[in-house]
Amino acid sequence: MTLRNIGELAALATAFCWSISGIAFEKAGKKVGSLSVNYIRLILAFIFVSLYSFIKRGLLFPIDANIYNWFFLSISGLIGFTLGDLFLFQAYIEVGTRISMLIMASSPPFTALLGFILLGERLDLKGIIGMLITIFGIAVVILGKDEGEKRLKLNHSKKGLIFAFLGSFGQALGLIVSKIGMKNYNALASTQIRIIAGLIGFTILIIILKKFEDIKIAFKDNMAMKDITIGAFFGPFVGVTLSLVSLQYTSAGISSTIASITPVTIIPFSVILLKERIKVKEILGAILSVMGVAILFI
Repeated sequence: MTLRNIGELAALATAFCWSISGIAFEKAGKKVGSLSVNYIRLILAFIFVSLYSFIKRGLLFPIDANIYNWFFLSISGLIGFTLGDLFLFQAYIEVGTRISMLIMASSPPFTALLGFILLGERLDLKGIIGMLITIFGIAVVILGKDEGEKRLKLNHSKKGLIFAFLGSFGQALGLIVSKIGMKNYNALASTQIRIIAGLIGFTILIIILKKFEDIKIAFKDNMAMKDITIGAFFGPFVGVTLSLVSLQYTSAGISSTIASITPVTIIPFSVILLKERIKVKEILGAILSVMGVAILFI
């Protein structure tokens, strides 16, 4: 197995982690709200990551990181965890995990554009075609017409779709900044730094909004806590760490491409766990969006 294989397998495992955590967080968010879910899952994720770091590295905290790592990974954590996930988790409640994850397929095109703008990475005609196919795949699902009408309209909440796109952009920008800040530093410790920054960002937000009472109520909801724990384990702990491992062993484009198959991998979870009825055009749209991402980077 080559190092590149490790990066690709880590990205594939990340996609399944996103599917599981997304379903769990949607269920919890409908019970106790997206802000509470975000905050508690980061606390739990930090505990998971810190304990594993102590076992794996002998360090409970990332004290071996330099100022450069701390600066860029903290910015990445604030962008990805605080801002990006705040919008994404609200989208889970507004339009559901499956549609939110489909829109998250726009994250790789966002990543390519940001890589072109911020890192000077190449963006050719093939990449532009891939972006257009991804956008078309998403449009197939979120747009439709009523019987007898000619004009297209949104099939889902406009607010929820906007939140999902903002979450997608936040993930893309967070990914680029992570790559800048991590370099050869440990992926697990990098995740710790990002979580710490995310927790600080959410703490400030909760203080401003005076939402600590909501957090207390959420902690007392056993079913919500069960879902948050499952989501925290597979999301910001296993999923994010695997995504950073993938980044270290393969390019941001390939990593993002493989991880972006979540719109397809989440379909069976939605059917089995959420009892959703999936339309044929929604399956085709999900496949198209993933194909567009593949063309973009491969």
